[in-house]
Amino acid sequence: MNAATWGLVIATFVACFVEMVEATTIVMAMGFTRSWRSALTGTAAAIGVLAVATAAAGYALTTWLPESALQLAIGGLLLIFGLQWLRKAILRASGRKSIHDEDAIFAEEVEAAKAAGRRSDGFDMFSFMVSFKGVFLEGMEVVFIVITFGLNAGNIPAASLGAVAAVVIVLALALALKRPLSMINENMLKYAVGLMLASFGTYWAVEGVGIFRAGHRSLAWPGANLAILGLLVAWFLLSQIFVAVLRTSRTTPATLEGEIAP
Repeated sequence: MNAATWGLVIATFVACFVEMVEATTIVMAMGFTRSWRSALTGTAAAIGVLAVATAAAGYALTTWLPESALQLAIGGLLLIFGLQWLRKAILRASGRKSIHDEDAIFAEEVEAAKAAGRRSDGFDMFSFMVSFKGVFLEGMEVVFIVITFGLNAGNIPAASLGAVAAVVIVLALALALKRPLSMINENMLKYAVGLMLASFGTYWAVEGVGIFRAGHRSLAWPGANLAILGLLVAWFLLSQIFVAVLRTSRTTPATLEGEIAP
């Protein structure tokens, strides 16, 4: 594989790894507390639905939209997702939002499972539904990432490889450790993924603006793909400025109060 293909695999792997950690926490809580068979059945059902959704969405997008319109649509959606991830990362880094804690989430899911009542000796619908919902919702972002990165790079198999590798590694770690993967710095990973999504989204959305000019040809960035690195640096610096401003505005009232108080 060349450097571009490796970059595609790594990008999808990191993005999907974060989502799979969260989904695995939910499934483990249901399995340990209620029923592993029902929880794993719900997981398998969600993965099956996601596979169908990936194939259908990929076919529809490539069939119905010209290249520049595809870039604008996917780039715009990717930028929206990236900015949402960056917003949360900035709020966490500045102390405005609590740090994501997989152990706490696991404990909450366990309490919810216990509060749902005693499970029957047969199939446990509660474990099935909670596992299905958790994997499906987290997996939809994985599907979106695979489709957007794969279509724009013209290599969905490579993007799918990164996603599958993330799923396999997360499951292997969870089975080996038999506990939530709280030792992984998920907050830092989410920040990195937010920067990546925002950068690629900006790059592809601007290219797709060419749909509005004569010929509907995509716009070209100076330096071609190297412009993504410049966008990555720009988004990083901008996010750090926001973190610094939010930290300052958060501490200023307390500082002033301390100065005024006798």
